[in-house]
Amino acid sequence: MTITSSPNASRRTPAAGLEPQLTRAMVARQRFPARSVPDNWPGTERSRAEAARLLSRPPYTLENAGSELHHKHGIVMVLDWLEDQPGQTWQEWWKASGIEQAGAAWRPMIKQWLHERGLRADWRMPVVGRALTTVISAELLRPSVDWLAAGASRQGVLVRSMAHSRDPDGFERLRELGAQAQGVRPGAVTTTLCRGALILAAKGGTIADITVGDVLELLETQAVVLKRAMAGTEVFYRLLYQFGALGEDAPRNLREVRYLGQRTPEELIDRYGLRCRAVRDLLVDYLRERQPALDYNSLKSLSYHLGKRFWQDIEQHHPDADSLRLAPDVIGQWKQRTRTKDKTVTGPDGRRTSTKVERLNHRDTLTQVRAFYLDLTQWALEDPGRWGPWVAPSPVRADELENRKVQRRRKARMDARTRERLPVLPSSSARSTSAAETPLRYWKPPGMPTLARYSPLPVSNSYAPWFRTERPAESGPRTPTPEDAAIWDSRTSAPSGPGP
Repeated sequence: MTITSSPNASRRTPAAGLEPQLTRAMVARQRFPARSVPDNWPGTERSRAEAARLLSRPPYTLENAGSELHHKHGIVMVLDWLEDQPGQTWQEWWKASGIEQAGAAWRPMIKQWLHERGLRADWRMPVVGRALTTVISAELLRPSVDWLAAGASRQGVLVRSMAHSRDPDGFERLRELGAQAQGVRPGAVTTTLCRGALILAAKGGTIADITVGDVLELLETQAVVLKRAMAGTEVFYRLLYQFGALGEDAPRNLREVRYLGQRTPEELIDRYGLRCRAVRDLLVDYLRERQPALDYNSLKSLSYHLGKRFWQDIEQHHPDADSLRLAPDVIGQWKQRTRTKDKTVTGPDGRRTSTKVERLNHRDTLTQVRAFYLDLTQWALEDPGRWGPWVAPSPVRADELENRKVQRRRKARMDARTRERLPVLPSSSARSTSAAETPLRYWKPPGMPTLARYSPLPVSNSYAPWFRTERPAESGPRTPTPEDAAIWDSRTSAPSGPGP
């Protein structure tokens, strides 16, 4: 592979070395910072005796006597396990245990601790999990948002514990707001309560103390940890806003928090994490030049084709690329990847195989790349110092954008679909004919006379379709009535008044 270096090649740095750009998420976090968790607070500094006394009283006890007995055993085991760790407070013991690093797989750690002390973990582990939730609700310790977002604590148990002991009025009001909200499903309300309980567990306080930064931190952490798009985020924010939490300066909805207007050319290009800083800066400058003549959607589409479909693809397969003057083999491989994509096909035997299929919109990328190269060539005549070093032959030839071939292929695909559907046309036509021969009854406007005994009147379909009715075949020819004549005369008579 041969790649000619540009005058700016010395500015090429790997992705890790790029100066950090203020993304929209970073701007939102700076505007609305999350609450920090202090190292010490009154609850975590309680002694063992004070903690045991607190947890043995309502609201941390259970109503059922048998369940409460097991619950007490679980609390004793959790407190014993924490005290075995180095530190001075319950929070320090929690951090020193290593349970945060285990995430959702923390149970084997306590199980191993029980085995080392000769205690069977079969029946103890369920009560240990419930007791740990109670300890968190009592604010003896505050787990990290990452640990909670990973599902380390059963959220249903945590919600019930928080709603019973920490903030019963707040959870009840939040539940009522969700029930009264228009178009909000019960599942979204349940998710809102779970997220509220997670924030209370991590930050302390009540529902009213939740801030916009707490919401952003939890949602971003859940998206990263769970690796999927989060549902119900708008409902979660809206219900908290209606509740009166989030602070006085909080925007009305989550969209105003996350999306602060249109992205700049820098933000549009930086979405793709380009390694070569020189090419990245060139693409940003190019977008700035084109921006006055384009609407935002067109500018965003242009950044996608140039930043992702073109240069990011080049860098992924040729990490040393730092110039627009690409070798023929690099160009050929890029075009092949642009024209095709992988598609999984299920055969008659049920086996799934991956095959290459043509991308229907690949010409959009080729068109934008060719225009990019031609624009640089033209602009270099006007400003050679700025654009001249980047002039290079276009990797896309004019004949590759020929529209006639595309039209022929499109017509071929349409003809192929038609041929595929021809075998089922007779049966479809038969069903349509059968449906057309079925007598229909039409809606009659209120106040109009009932003409059920009449067959269709001699008027146009668009004039009175509600006259159509089922008429027995043996009824014989229809005899005109005075009503028929009156309707017919009103339809065919010339309009009164001056003509057009």
